[in-house]
Amino acid sequence: MEPPSPMRNALTVDVEDYFHVAAFARQIDPATWDSFSLRVEYNTQRLLDLFAEREVRATFFVLGWVAEHCPGLVRAIAEQGHEVACHGYSHQLIYEQTPAVFREETIRAKVCLEDHAQRPVLGYRAASYSITKRSLWALDILAELGFAYDSSIFPVHHDRYGIPGSPRWPYRIDTDGGSLIEFPPSTLAVGGCRLPVAGGGYFRIYPYQLTRFALSRINRIEGQPFIFYLHPWEIDPRQPRIHAGWLSTFRHYTNLSRCEERLRHLLRDFQFAPARDVLKDLAVPAMTSKAAFVAT
Repeated sequence: MEPPSPMRNALTVDVEDYFHVAAFARQIDPATWDSFSLRVEYNTQRLLDLFAEREVRATFFVLGWVAEHCPGLVRAIAEQGHEVACHGYSHQLIYEQTPAVFREETIRAKVCLEDHAQRPVLGYRAASYSITKRSLWALDILAELGFAYDSSIFPVHHDRYGIPGSPRWPYRIDTDGGSLIEFPPSTLAVGGCRLPVAGGGYFRIYPYQLTRFALSRINRIEGQPFIFYLHPWEIDPRQPRIHAGWLSTFRHYTNLSRCEERLRHLLRDFQFAPARDVLKDLAVPAMTSKAAFVAT
C-alpha cells in the first residue's frame, strides 16, 4: 500500500441531526423538530474527540437551528481550534426558497454562529448542495453578507442537486454582491463521467478501498486537494428509524455501523485541515461571472 499523500485536504462536517435531512422531508415537518430527541450534540462531540485523538482540525458547517439549540457545541468546536462555518438555518432546499427568505435565514444563522464562536464565519454550505442553476442568485447574497467561500455546487448529475460540467477544483466567482471562492465537493473523472467521492452516503456505500483509490488519485495524479464531508448522524447506527421510501432509506441507513471505523482509516491515510486553510494553499483561478454556468 502506498504511503499517504503529504497534500492537505479539507475535512468538513455538516452539523445537523438525523431528522433534519432532506431525504425525510416528506415524513417530518420542520414544525415538529422540537419534539425529536437531539442526538447531534453527542455525535458531534464524538467526532471532536476522534479529531483530537488524531490531532486534526476540520471545518464544521453548523446548521443555525442546531446553533440556537446547542450553543455550547458551537463554542466547543471553536475553542478546540476548528473552523465554524454556516450550513444555513432551516436545512431547506435553496431552490425552493425565495431570495428574501434565504437572506433572512442566512443572516440569522451567521449572526448566531458568530456570537457563539466569537469569530467571523467565512464559509457556507447549502443544505443538500442545493445551489444549482435554479438558485445561483444565492451566491450574490452570500458574497454580499461577507462569506469568503462556498462549498455547495456539486459538479455532477443528481436528482436533488448538482451543476454538471461546472469546475471540479476551487475557483473564484464574481457575483453581484462581490467575489466568492467556490470549493466544489470532490469527484473522480471516469471516462466522460464524474463519480462523486466527497463523502457522506458515497463514503458509506462505496467500498473503502474505492474511496481511498479515488481520493489518492485526486492528490497524486491530478495534483489537487479534495474536500471530504460527513454528518454526525452517520456514525450513529442507533438513531431512531424513520419510515421512508426505499431510496431514501438506502441512502440514509446503509453502513452506518461501518462509518466510524472507515473514518478512522481515512484520517490515517490522508492529511487534513480546515477548508479555509486548504484554500490558502491554492492559487485559485477566476471565473468571470455566474453567467459561465449557463453554458455548462
